[in-house]
Amino acid sequence: MLEIEVKPYNVLTKEELYELLQLRSEVFVVEQNCVYQDVDYKDQKALHVLGKKGNKLVAYTRIFNAGEYFKNPSIGRVVVKKEERKFGYGHNIVQASIEAITTKFNHLPIEISAQCYLIKFYKTHGFEQLGEEYLEDGIPHVKMIRN
Repeated sequence: MLEIEVKPYNVLTKEELYELLQLRSEVFVVEQNCVYQDVDYKDQKALHVLGKKGNKLVAYTRIFNAGEYFKNPSIGRVVVKKEERKFGYGHNIVQASIEAITTKFNHLPIEISAQCYLIKFYKTHGFEQLGEEYLEDGIPHVKMIRN
């Protein structure tokens, strides 16, 4: 079971910030072989959803209120440590992110830019594809909305 914490940037410990940046780099840059600038100065505006197993970060997202990233509240940088994916933590962290947006920002819809291979995954959380496929950092993505 994941222990979920939602924190603004200025409350993250140095260790938590290091862990989340390391996890994002491990998956998005190394595993997906995608050279892009992950550290984008948007973390300071985000709420960080940390999924910990024991004291170790194994799942993560960042969420934004309307207008801070997209027109609508949004979820991004959804990531689960490779060896932890078989436990359903992706579903846990996305559900926690949806709940955090609903609680903290109190409005819908929620907008995401989803990697195409995860469309089915996001549909299980009520997201629907909106528009055509596009490339983001060299990886096929689609815009999805949850009303």
